[in-house]
Amino acid sequence: MGYPHAPHPRETVVLSKHFGDAEARTLGGWRARGGYRALEQALAMDPVAIQNVVKESGLRGRGGAGFPTGLKWSFMKIGDGKPHYLCCNADESEPGTFKDREIMRWTPHALVEGCAIGAYAIGAETAYVYIRGEFTEPLMHMTAAVKEAYAAGILGANAMGTGKTVNVYVHKGAGAYICGEETALMNSLEGRRGNPRIKPPFPAVAGVFGQPTTINNVETLAAVPHILTNGAAWYKQFGRADNPKSTGTKLYSVCGNVARPGNYEVPMGFPFKDFLWDLCGGPLPGRKIKAVIPGGASVPILTPAECEGALMDYEGFVAAGSMLGSGGVIVIDDAQCMVKQIGRLARFFAHESCAQCTQCREGTAWTTKILERIEAGQGTMKDLDTLLDLSEQMTVKTICVLSDSCATPVVSGIQKFRDEFEAHITGKRCPLLPDTTPRIATAAAAA
Repeated sequence: MGYPHAPHPRETVVLSKHFGDAEARTLGGWRARGGYRALEQALAMDPVAIQNVVKESGLRGRGGAGFPTGLKWSFMKIGDGKPHYLCCNADESEPGTFKDREIMRWTPHALVEGCAIGAYAIGAETAYVYIRGEFTEPLMHMTAAVKEAYAAGILGANAMGTGKTVNVYVHKGAGAYICGEETALMNSLEGRRGNPRIKPPFPAVAGVFGQPTTINNVETLAAVPHILTNGAAWYKQFGRADNPKSTGTKLYSVCGNVARPGNYEVPMGFPFKDFLWDLCGGPLPGRKIKAVIPGGASVPILTPAECEGALMDYEGFVAAGSMLGSGGVIVIDDAQCMVKQIGRLARFFAHESCAQCTQCREGTAWTTKILERIEAGQGTMKDLDTLLDLSEQMTVKTICVLSDSCATPVVSGIQKFRDEFEAHITGKRCPLLPDTTPRIATAAAAA
C-alpha cells in the first residue's frame, strides 16, 4: 500500500488527520491525540442522548446508502430484553474505493472507539468488525488495537471502570464482495454462505443471530467520536449552508488516469471541478478527461461537462446525474476505451454475484458476454438494445442491488458514449487501437 500524501491546503482533515502517523496506531499515541475521551463521555450519557447528538449532527452513512445514522440507531428498542449487536462493515470491496482500509491502517483505535460508542448507543454489549479478507495490514492493526483496548480496561465487562459491558471483536471475511451487503455480512458472520436475505424482517428487528442489529460503515463510526467531543454544531459547519441534509467531511478515494491519486477529505458540497483539477491535479500530461465515476463502480458515469458544476454531496451528485455512493472517484481519460472499461466492471459484478437471483445470475453473465463481443468487434446494433433491455430486467427486481450495480454503468455508458459502442460495431474493432488491417498494394497504387 502506498504512503499517504501530505494534506492539500484545501482539504479539511478530520478523519485523515493522522494518516501516515505511525504513533497514532498505538493506544498511547491515540490517547495523546485525544483518543477515548469521547467514549468516556458517552459511557456517562444516556444512550438515547447519544443518538440525539448524532441525529442533530446530520451524519449519514458513508458506505453508500447515506441513511441518517442517528435515526438508524433509534430503530433499536433499548430495554426490550433482547441482546443487541452492532456490526461494522469493513468489507470494503467496491472497485475504486479504498478509504476505509486507511482508517483501519493508520487510526485503528478511532474505529474501535467509534464501535464502542455505537454499540453502547443502541443498547448493545457486543460489536463485530467484519473486515475484508484481503486487508492483511489493516487486519493486523485492528487486531492489535482491540487487544490493547482490552488490556487497558477500555473494553470488556467493566469498560473504562463504568461497570458497563462493551465488547469489540474483529472477524475476518473470506473475500466476497457480496458480503459488503449488510444481510450477506450477517450470514457470513454466522458461518453461513454470504447470501443476502430477503427483507423484511430488517436487521433492527431480526439481524445477526436473529437478534436486533445495526450495521454501520467504518467511516461512519470513525466520525462519531469527533461529533461527541466537538458537538453537533461543529460537525454541521462542514457543508453547504443551503443544504442541511449533507453535513460533515467526506473521504474520497481517487484512482485511474489522474495526476495525484489517493485519499482526500473535503467538506460536503465541495466543488467537484476544483477537486478534480486542483486537489487531484487533473488528467495525466497530454491527456483529457473523458469520464468520471464519482462514487465507486456501481454509480452512473459522468461526462466532463456534467462534472463542471457538480457539488460533492449526496444531493449534489444526484443533481449532476450520478450518486455519491462510497466516494470512490474513478477518472478515465481519452486514451481509454469505454466499452472495455464498462465491460471490466460488468465482469467484476458477474464474478461476484452470489447467484441467488435469476436476474442477477443470468443478467450479469449475459451482459459481460455481450460487452466482450462488442469490444472484440463482433457485436451488432441489436446488442445495444439487448443490453438496455437486460439492464431494465436487472434493476429493482432482486434481493440485493448487485445486479442494479452492474446495470447502472452499462446504461449510463451507452447513453453517454454510444458513439464508441457503435464504432466498435461498424468498424469491427476498437477505434482506439492501431489499424492492423493488411494493405494490398495494387499496380495503380504503386504507380
